[in-house]
Amino acid sequence: MKRVALIGAGGHGLSHRRNLRRLADLGRLEIAGYCDRNPVDHEPGIPFFEDHTQLLSTVRPELVIICTPPHTHLPIALDCLAAGADLLLEKPPVTSLAEHDVLAAAVRDAGRACQVGFQALASPALPYLVGRSGPVSAAGAWWRPDTYYKRAPWAGRQASFDGALVNPFAHALMQALVVADLDPVTVELERYRSRDIQTDDNTFLRATGTDGRTVTVAVSLASAVFIAGEITVEGAVSEYPTDRLRLPGESDFSEMPGRVDLLENLISGEPLIVPLALTRPFTAVAEAIVASAPPYPIPAEFLTPHPSGEGNAVPGIDELVRQVASTGRLPSELGVPWARTPLHLSL
Repeated sequence: MKRVALIGAGGHGLSHRRNLRRLADLGRLEIAGYCDRNPVDHEPGIPFFEDHTQLLSTVRPELVIICTPPHTHLPIALDCLAAGADLLLEKPPVTSLAEHDVLAAAVRDAGRACQVGFQALASPALPYLVGRSGPVSAAGAWWRPDTYYKRAPWAGRQASFDGALVNPFAHALMQALVVADLDPVTVELERYRSRDIQTDDNTFLRATGTDGRTVTVAVSLASAVFIAGEITVEGAVSEYPTDRLRLPGESDFSEMPGRVDLLENLISGEPLIVPLALTRPFTAVAEAIVASAPPYPIPAEFLTPHPSGEGNAVPGIDELVRQVASTGRLPSELGVPWARTPLHLSL
């Protein structure tokens, strides 16, 4: 029974704590300790640390979940590997290809396992899309209030990997790349912001591989109308996080049970669902997005108060997201009045 520790026990780390308790109650693992630099609720009988190096040296876990801001992942991961622990590393795994290569070498040299937390890749619906030819698209329209960008000092900052497509909608990009089996060489990118933040909350991207196959992704965090993440190829649609599937010719989605938990997969000794190597194309695209020019502000006349009263939404952004995904054309190519010429990036 593996001894598992969690670094980053607050915020999103709370979901990992619930999963750890579930698996501990089933006798699948032992919770070795929690770590967070900020105050969090302690749990009786579980050691708590404010410094991850103290956690590693004191409780010596065999597996560590890292759920900290993306720009902190690499140094913490290297410390865990040096301490002899396997990793469940939250997405995005690292912030550059250089970091990706350093981590991959460290995982190999340590002889350890590294699973990346793209849980959507464990969807039982996704295999029905893999192997189909043709363009792949991903679409999603969610709402994040202004308070979302005040949740931490790094929130809303481009350098901290908090843009719409590299953090909240990272699953959309990752799934689309996997379905297309795409290693992109060029990216056409349009990034916009509907509020006073450094990064984007409306993002549109078209990536092209060496064989000319394309992946188009359209996402928004400023929508009054909700669209779950939809990955589409040849008329087949996988929806996340619901794990619903709609095949060509079908009018309704069907529930697809059987999602595998990534931590359970890691402790089972079975082949990893999301090994670090699988995420390299994602890292290449994410690095290019973050290194690109700042997002364009959407003019105020194209915004309207969100029904929640917690910020402005972009009217019709849900329809635009679906239009971009279905046509493969970016907003500037569709004549959207606030759109700008896309950036052309080589990877």
